[in-house]
Amino acid sequence: MTYKPPRRPQFFYTTAPLPCPYVPGRTERKVVTEITGADAEALHDRLSRAGFRRSHNIAYAPVCPSCQACVPIRIPVALFQPDRTMRRIARANATVEGFEVPARATAEQFQLFQRYQQARHSDGDMATMSFYDFRAMVEDTPIETIMVEFRDPDDRLVGACLTDRLADGLSAVYSFFLPGLEKRSLGTYAILWLIERARAFGLPYAYLGYWVPESRKMAYKGRFRPSEVLVSGMWRMLTDADADPLPLCDGALVPQTAG
Repeated sequence: MTYKPPRRPQFFYTTAPLPCPYVPGRTERKVVTEITGADAEALHDRLSRAGFRRSHNIAYAPVCPSCQACVPIRIPVALFQPDRTMRRIARANATVEGFEVPARATAEQFQLFQRYQQARHSDGDMATMSFYDFRAMVEDTPIETIMVEFRDPDDRLVGACLTDRLADGLSAVYSFFLPGLEKRSLGTYAILWLIERARAFGLPYAYLGYWVPESRKMAYKGRFRPSEVLVSGMWRMLTDADADPLPLCDGALVPQTAG
């Protein structure tokens, strides 16, 4: 008889209330757990399907009292069809190429990250991150993670997207872009790129983090159709009745430091 050691119990903790980064006047709380050990990949897969996100070796999900504004969203890539605006964005970025590189922080990436934070989120916590903080954000991962670098024909780094590889899809962790190129909608283009890459890998989903209809920065994710949202523990198709989508914007995906 083969002996199987008992599985290590998985502990979950609830954070203290903090100001909500998405909806003014509200507070957020998260449930968090550590992703570690030989079963880290499998655990992360299960938690991702349950609506959790990853930051370093921690998985988290919002558990805000009396608020369900943050809704996990994913794209079933086999069914996805870009709308007219998205096709225009894809054409506008036809000369931009995405490269998958190891999750190793570089000075070039950090310089772009700093410019993005100062231009778009100068009052946020991430604007004061040092290179060592940035390197930890990129490299402290217990699972398969890549950085997708977006470069123009002159090999200039114009965008980047930290991405996790799941058993059933690609998960966009955090993205940032060169300020001044808002008309290119590189945030939307990055999602379109990830959708196509997941399709090429034969993976069924592209996970986009949290859709927050009440936040203009996060509501744009509802424009990607068809998409699925996690409601009451079940994934179902997002419908027009859920919320009226706001116009596409070139926003970042869910930050690792936000809920």
